[in-house]
Amino acid sequence: MPHAQINGQEINFEDSGGDGTVVVLSHGFLMDLEMFAPQLAVLRDHYRVITWDERGFGQTVFDGKPFSYWDSAADCLGLLDHLGIHSAVFGGMSQGGYLSLRVALTAPDRVRALILLDSGAALDAPETLAANQAMLDMWLAVGPVDDLANAVAAIIIDDPAVSPAWIAKWQSRPKDLLAEPGRCLLSRDDVSTRLGEITCPALVVHGTQDTAITMEHAEEMAAGLVGCSGVVKVGGAHAANLTNPVPVNTAIVEFLAGLAA
Repeated sequence: MPHAQINGQEINFEDSGGDGTVVVLSHGFLMDLEMFAPQLAVLRDHYRVITWDERGFGQTVFDGKPFSYWDSAADCLGLLDHLGIHSAVFGGMSQGGYLSLRVALTAPDRVRALILLDSGAALDAPETLAANQAMLDMWLAVGPVDDLANAVAAIIIDDPAVSPAWIAKWQSRPKDLLAEPGRCLLSRDDVSTRLGEITCPALVVHGTQDTAITMEHAEEMAAGLVGCSGVVKVGGAHAANLTNPVPVNTAIVEFLAGLAA
């Protein structure tokens, strides 16, 4: 897979090529570009799909310095600059949605539409923040040992057929790589009050069993986005696009077709 030097990072990405509308997909926390394999399979024949590994994940070479999701948004836009692309549909799952919202706030003229999968705009509730901090602290202290990795996989994936491959990835990586991405996640700013500034068409899809980001957060985000008609609810936990791809793909394909129309 190719790499691009962007903002001091060596960004790993995949580009399906082609002349169709560009769709950029940004992955969730602890995941990487491979989580979008089910979407790439159905989109690549009609759209130019770009997936990439964000700072601290996948095959991107990360400098280990503190960063924010505004920096990740700049990385995403920088990748498009590297590829000579002005505008795209920006899609993201969880933290990929966080950075996609910030892309829309930073460079609205470059955003044709947003696809937000199991994501949100507001901050976590205090009890959720505390639980996530405890999991991060344990990860950094002892690594993703089996009990911890299984607990995290149950939240994100919750599929015994899919979880083992991701757990193996987590356990193969140095535990300290999660320090700055974790700090970024837990200290992110609240952009929910700025949603009204985003006027492009937006699709919000959310798993009905998602406990990492509540359906209430998804509904509040959808209500704040001028170009969104509501939440498309699908089965599955946090990474619904990975474990329940058929309804997610259907929603995405219909949304993209509507843009073209």
